[in-house]
Amino acid sequence: MSLKVFDGFKFAKLPTPIHNMDPRAKFIMTIGLFVAALLFSNIYALIVIFLIQLPIVYAAKTWRKWASSMRAGLLLATLIFVMNFVFGSTIVFSAAMTLRFLSLMSAFSLFFMTTSPDDLGLALEQAHVPYTLSFTFTTAVRLVPTMALDAQTVIDAQRSRGLELDKGNFMKRIRNYIPILIPLIVSAIRRSIELAEALESRGFGASPNRKPLIVLRMKSTDYLVGVATLLMLALAVYVYLFIPLPTPSIPITMPKIFPWL
Repeated sequence: MSLKVFDGFKFAKLPTPIHNMDPRAKFIMTIGLFVAALLFSNIYALIVIFLIQLPIVYAAKTWRKWASSMRAGLLLATLIFVMNFVFGSTIVFSAAMTLRFLSLMSAFSLFFMTTSPDDLGLALEQAHVPYTLSFTFTTAVRLVPTMALDAQTVIDAQRSRGLELDKGNFMKRIRNYIPILIPLIVSAIRRSIELAEALESRGFGASPNRKPLIVLRMKSTDYLVGVATLLMLALAVYVYLFIPLPTPSIPITMPKIFPWL
């Protein structure tokens, strides 16, 4: 079992223009891609939205981690394609829904790979989000890769003891994961208790008027990215409302298993 899908949540500081951008500009760019992907179900439009992200990935120098995350998400993408096709959608529409999922996954993966949790917390604070909420969110972001690493460690340990995860019927495979879930739950509870004690010992929440040591300031390039994203989103809305896009004529569908759906 591979948990490389969580590589998309691992931040690594690199001297690239994307890493050096303000988190708020990157968040606007991510939301723009997110909305555009949800707006269209046309496969040509979704291909364009997906391809737009490739130069950004190249500029961020995160090809390997991004590709690893995409490969790990192919199982869920395949499931989305099969479920759409089985329940009566055309093969083109099923492929479009799969590409939409990959575009959304790519956008958020790129954001978390290039944004420091510290900078993200500062951006949330400067957006007047309560510190407790911003701290909770950034802590959760930090813990996702840690929990994934713990899960992989437990899986490797149980496999070394002879646990078979990929054999047997569906129910047997589910039961095989119980020896993995229990250590993970215990580890998560232990880590949460340690975190709570550490926060209490440092007087977390004692001062309601916290002032950050570092104040984020948007540069001209950040404003340019924000404006470009809004223009792209406006163009996407215009195309969606007023320009009919062609659709590939491949009307292949699977007979409905449940005719009443």
